Amino acid sequence: MGISYRDAGVNIDLGNETVRRIKRDVESTFGPEVLTGLGGFGSLYVPDLTGYKEPVLVSGTDGVGTKLKIAFMMDKHDTVGIDLVAMCVNDILAHGAKPLFFLDYFACGRLEPEKAAEVIKGIAEGCHMAGCSLVGGETAELPGFYQDGEYDLAGFAVGIVDRDKMITGERINIGDKVIGIASSGIHSNGYSLVRKVFLEMAAYDLKEKPEGFDDILGEVLLAPTKIYVKPVLELISKYDIRGIAHITGGGFLENIPRILPEGMTAKIAEGSWPVKKVFLELQRTGNIEKKEMYRTFNMGIGMILVVPEDECDDILKALEEKGEESYLIGEIVKGEQGIIID
Repeated sequence: MGISYRDAGVNIDLGNETVRRIKRDVESTFGPEVLTGLGGFGSLYVPDLTGYKEPVLVSGTDGVGTKLKIAFMMDKHDTVGIDLVAMCVNDILAHGAKPLFFLDYFACGRLEPEKAAEVIKGIAEGCHMAGCSLVGGETAELPGFYQDGEYDLAGFAVGIVDRDKMITGERINIGDKVIGIASSGIHSNGYSLVRKVFLEMAAYDLKEKPEGFDDILGEVLLAPTKIYVKPVLELISKYDIRGIAHITGGGFLENIPRILPEGMTAKIAEGSWPVKKVFLELQRTGNIEKKEMYRTFNMGIGMILVVPEDECDDILKALEEKGEESYLIGEIVKGEQGIIID
């Protein structure tokens, strides 16, 4: 008998078993707009354009990064899928777009159906949180390409917004207020530095609970990225949200200036929100400069809203009623396009 694909390291039967395991979770995200199930060459989606005058599609793609290394070490795979969805849908939300559908790419050296199903179950959960459909994806077994037991993830989201309701930052004015919505933790950025500080320099065990932490380190580091879609879309429908910044790679220093018009600076009041213990411990243990912390991490704020002063209190109250921790953390002032933290 001749050599087979399985002899080369690719087991098609395991791929079919993975599809069987994920079918229910994936199809639970389908709305009536989804015309195809699993197994097609492409995914068919009919958007409901009722009420849109000039619909614009907004797309975003991202991954989870080296946070996956923590998942491997903890052998915990049910939350990184939420991270994957969050990193994409929060980005398109920054334009005021409602997510419609999501696709994922899961790649590994040797497919383990149970582990893959846990990951994709998390992706489906993230799609439920974002109100979008997981319409398809790709599971790739690449022998010799990844370490045993490891995998990589990428995702792609498409959303929709009416052209005259797009949030671009163009309408931001001097005197507007900056609201910060709390993060769930580190989210999915800066984990190369996190691992260097906690696992190399401090030699922490992921199963230990550092002083002042509410949980073991591994669980704190794997807290999934918060998905802001539903509360923020509701705010957009009721209030004048002039700018939205997702505090992702680049932290405060790089993400907030992206939405500011020329001649405007975001003046952020340090201490106006509680910084989570994990960030303080990272800074202390790694002897990291403040500027580097704000350029790398979200520092406890995952999403920024720029709003007019006369609506600020009402928006903060509305967020509180939705169970979201939010804070007035700054204002827009005249100056070079950028950010001041003091």
